[in-house]
Amino acid sequence: MLAAEAVGIPSVAVYQTEIPSYAERYGVRGAAPALTRHLGRLHRRADLTLAPSTSAVDRLESLGVDRLALWRRGVDTERFAPGRRSAEWRRDVAPNGEIVVGYVGRLAPEKQVEDLRAIADLPGVRLAIVGDGPDRAALERQLPHAHFTGFLGGDDLARAMASFDVFVHPGESETFCQTVQEAMASGVPVVATGAGGPLDLVRSSVDGWLYRPGDLDELRSRVLDLTGDDAKRRAFAVRAREGVAGRGWDRLVDELIEHYEAVAEVRTAIRTERVGRRLQGRTAGDGRGPKRPEPLPVVVSAEPGSRPTGMQSGS
Repeated sequence: MLAAEAVGIPSVAVYQTEIPSYAERYGVRGAAPALTRHLGRLHRRADLTLAPSTSAVDRLESLGVDRLALWRRGVDTERFAPGRRSAEWRRDVAPNGEIVVGYVGRLAPEKQVEDLRAIADLPGVRLAIVGDGPDRAALERQLPHAHFTGFLGGDDLARAMASFDVFVHPGESETFCQTVQEAMASGVPVVATGAGGPLDLVRSSVDGWLYRPGDLDELRSRVLDLTGDDAKRRAFAVRAREGVAGRGWDRLVDELIEHYEAVAEVRTAIRTERVGRRLQGRTAGDGRGPKRPEPLPVVVSAEPGSRPTGMQSGS
């Protein structure tokens, strides 16, 4: 951002990771307040910050960031699709025909994968953990009956995701939670914590369930609700796929370009106004340029597909 300011071009920041929360999860004492202050300073310098969820917008607003727009994430609905479901994959993971409840993501403290111990002993359920990370060895000890696949990507990941019966995500620090969206695109109902990005993605009692953060009893009951009711699970699965319609990356890239264009237009208007004021000052014969104008307010909170609002090009 310093480089952009030095040459007079606008900057757009993307808020993606809640670093202060990560520091707390990793046990870095005293780091969270300093990181929170830095987060606010960083995004206040940008001409525009794009946040991936309404909870992320609220978080940044609480830090005094007011030039904001909502820009969600896209999902590849061709790769992540119900047709990727694999009977062979399911036989390997659940040879006795168990219902497969799966998690996909990094195996690290901020994901709270250890919370899945609350559902590890559900009758007739096989827990599948897709991913890798520093906590894998510890999690394998805590969840001895779970199936760990290690890291999967591309079509292998899409096949695994579509082969789940229920997707579960316990992390409370997600600014968006892309894997929830990929599960829904795969036609898999979701049980996720009611915090952060999943609040915008999961419609409770429609295509999944949100449970109270930290309430592992409710996590268990919500998963059991779906694993114990085939008809409900199938209905939620259909609605999950429907819920991500129109979220392809082509549309999201178009929205991103619109945000860039809007910021560039505002900066051009500011430059034009400054030149005009400078010329007026010289015409008045005072021998001095005008005082630097106050920054123009840019308070934006746009829904996906809409142009940022409140970006003023003149006084």
